Amino acid sequence: MKPRHRRLAMVAGGVAALGIAATLVFSALNRNLVFFFTPSQVAAKEAPVGRAFRIGGLVEAGTVKRQGDGRTVHFVVTDTAQRIPVVFQGLLPDLFREGKGVVTQGSLDANGVFHATEVLAKHDENYTPVEAAYAIKNAQDAGERAARTVSPGP
Repeated sequence: MKPRHRRLAMVAGGVAALGIAATLVFSALNRNLVFFFTPSQVAAKEAPVGRAFRIGGLVEAGTVKRQGDGRTVHFVVTDTAQRIPVVFQGLLPDLFREGKGVVTQGSLDANGVFHATEVLAKHDENYTPVEAAYAIKNAQDAGERAARTVSPGP
């Protein structure tokens, strides 16, 4: 083989190896990428069914129900506009409370129930995720606008 052909073969092999490595990295990234959705986005069917994502909002007061097994917890996450039922098996963070902000990671089933694999909370007791706070504010603003358009004028 001539030196020129040998160099060409090495360059082609290097490009092929780089392409394979890039494909493996991007496929791993795609499998591990987790998006954040609000309850309103989930209710609008913007979230993927059967694929992992995060949902954040407030734990609705009066909705936390513990099963007899001591590990399964049912609750509702809301952004004050929409409500999404959540089921979680495991230990909840100490700061998990009704009326407080929460971010859960898991997947949505075909019935619209979110099966959480992880419940996230931050050490600050006043923590509300930035995305969840923004979604709650938008939902409240939309509710106020709707109330103004429905209420009769003087």
